[in-house]
Amino acid sequence: MWYRLLITALTTGLVLPLGGSALGAAEPLPDRIPLPAGFQPEGIAAGPDGQAFLGSRATGAIYRVDLRTGKGEVISQPVGKPSLGMKIGKDRLYVAGGNSGTARVYDTHNGALLKTYTLTTATAFINDVTLTEDAAFLTDSTNPTLYKVPLTGDGEATKLPLTGDIVYQTGFNANGITTTPDRKSLVLIQSNTGKLFKVDPATGATKTVDLHGETLTAGDGILRDGRTLYAVQNRLNTVAVFELSEDGGEGKLVKRVTDPKFDVPTTVAKFGERIYLPNARFNTTPTPETPYDVIGVQP
Repeated sequence: MWYRLLITALTTGLVLPLGGSALGAAEPLPDRIPLPAGFQPEGIAAGPDGQAFLGSRATGAIYRVDLRTGKGEVISQPVGKPSLGMKIGKDRLYVAGGNSGTARVYDTHNGALLKTYTLTTATAFINDVTLTEDAAFLTDSTNPTLYKVPLTGDGEATKLPLTGDIVYQTGFNANGITTTPDRKSLVLIQSNTGKLFKVDPATGATKTVDLHGETLTAGDGILRDGRTLYAVQNRLNTVAVFELSEDGGEGKLVKRVTDPKFDVPTTVAKFGERIYLPNARFNTTPTPETPYDVIGVQP
């Protein structure tokens, strides 16, 4: 009997669990995942197990969702401060706090708020975060500064002034941030100029990334997967896909991805072969009943 089931599975594509029963093919991953009404998402981070986290720019609440099923729940209640860009490091979630000038660290298992860092008391907009081996680096869209938060121990945040090619202008400046493929430097996007910059994490010196004539208008969150860089162009409802050089000094456009379900997406995460983007819906006046969602697409 088991031999016949195995032959059937191999020839028809059925999945056989260890118990020996033939099951149908796995359910397809949802391409639209609803969020709580009125949530106002901005940032997203996903782990290799398909668990993703989203933050509310309105209340700071944290929502955890299984990208395989679309089921989720609020695991951290509102804190009265925005939750914007975020990244997962082991069992910790690092969150940029927008105009609160703070960064927060959560337990990914139970949503407990573990620590709040006051990065600055000046007017600021802490927008996104990336992780290196020993620190979290956060962008400030108002001030030419990165903030460095240690991943271990009780150390405090430090400031890293940005110098070199980047010039801050009116509007949103440094926004999404990631590491270069060789992980020796950082890469950030400047929203109001549509430029990418390579950043020395030790000195803050910046150098313009050569995009061979391409401009990332309305650039927002960015995500690197190997040498592939996904750059969200929020109000264009587009994700620009680039191939970076190993040191991150140049990038070549591979394609641009869009979808009719995009409604001003802001940031991007990846699970399996799909990328996932929360619709911030900046063109829609938010109410407690306004629907929000996450869209999954094949890039």
